[in-house]
Amino acid sequence: MTQIEPEGTRVDWEGALVQRACVGDVRAFERLYREHAGRVYGLCLRMTRDPAVAEDCTQETFINAWKALARFETRSSLATWLHRIAVNVALAKRRKASLIVESSTEDEEEGIEGEWTLETPLEVNEIEAAIAGLPEGARDVLVLNAIYGYSHSEAAQMLGVAEGTCKAQLHRARGLLRKKLGVEVR
Repeated sequence: MTQIEPEGTRVDWEGALVQRACVGDVRAFERLYREHAGRVYGLCLRMTRDPAVAEDCTQETFINAWKALARFETRSSLATWLHRIAVNVALAKRRKASLIVESSTEDEEEGIEGEWTLETPLEVNEIEAAIAGLPEGARDVLVLNAIYGYSHSEAAQMLGVAEGTCKAQLHRARGLLRKKLGVEVR
């Protein structure tokens, strides 16, 4: 969204949209939404493995972003900030779902769920299915680090884990993918 004007003046359209949205310009926020919704949805889908839940997470991400936009600091890009919100929303939904599953299980008992390259070509669907089948922690780290390019430090901060845990989970994810896909994953 950055453009160079003929005189050489740099215009940051995204920054201008953020400023307009901060003062209540709904159309500016809608444009930001259209620009980022696809990538936020993709992140949520990879984390939740459920299109309906991913849609809910995407909507909740942008609702939370609208409410907190005045606190957005330009030290990071808007995309990074939105991804952080999306990760928090997806993790909160996952925690809430596991609490519901755990409590219903208890009721029943009482009587009342970096970058990598592939050496051989595989269908995208096979890769996505293999990623979706990873345990949650390993999948989350792989998605943030290898697919979205966040550093170990950034991914660890987003997930609320130690950087060493993030590295270990990425190593685990790569090993599991090697087994599932029968290829070398770097």
